Amino acid sequence: MGGGGFLRVRLDLSYDGGPFSGWALQPGLLTVQGALEEALALLLQRPVRVTVAGRTDAGVHARGQVVHVDLTDDEWLSLPRGHELDPGVALLRRLRGALSRILGDLTGAVEVHDAGLAPEGFDARFSALWRRYSYRIADGPERWDPVLRGITLWHKAPLDVALMNEGAVALLGLQDFRSYCKPREGATTIRELQKFSFDRGADGVIVATVQADAFCHNMVRSLVGSALRVGEGLETPGWLHSRLLERRRDAKSVLAAPHPLVLEEVAYPSDSELLARAELTRARRE
Repeated sequence: MGGGGFLRVRLDLSYDGGPFSGWALQPGLLTVQGALEEALALLLQRPVRVTVAGRTDAGVHARGQVVHVDLTDDEWLSLPRGHELDPGVALLRRLRGALSRILGDLTGAVEVHDAGLAPEGFDARFSALWRRYSYRIADGPERWDPVLRGITLWHKAPLDVALMNEGAVALLGLQDFRSYCKPREGATTIRELQKFSFDRGADGVIVATVQADAFCHNMVRSLVGSALRVGEGLETPGWLHSRLLERRRDAKSVLAAPHPLVLEEVAYPSDSELLARAELTRARRE
């Protein structure tokens, strides 16, 4: 239940970030948030704002994105449905149809997989415990698969995974990541990096895993981009930690390309801990 007599609804969705100018609303540009809010407004016949677990940059994809939206009791109960459908299933079906009408030729680029009433105290953004991203890298033409080029970085030089992992482990924990993100005015750059590792699969493709309680703007792409310099031998593993301590951006602050980056999962605590988690996160951000 949201405040002010509203019912809070959780939506779980995924999207292909390629056609979109990122998650967040931008005047005159197609964004994931814009498409979703337009579809909801079409259903509810009023302006709608959603809250997202984590905003993604232009070209970045998501498999496990989470948002919430607040509906009135009447809006929730008046959703047209057959006897076999609860309001959540009805909303899910109607929302898919509305997205199809809005996206047109891009139908399928955004898919809502689940819709239902959120537990008391749920906030898609502030209740989250962590967000996990993946990043695919094919280092060398012999590993370049044209079928997967839309979600894989084609890196010309061979990469040393062991060196990248040696440098990455020093960044774990609660740190100030000002050197690895684009600061927003008035926002903190302190984050808890919980996982940062590189693994080469049986197919030879390297997959980076990056998990944190939250991410600053461009943080994942900056971390991966810097690690690539280490893997290529342009910098030593210790350089990643040295940059962290400098707390500044310079000419070596390179962003990895956005298209291989995927938001894989957002985790939340048990229902009884959602409100406390949200309040704690808000206090830290402020």
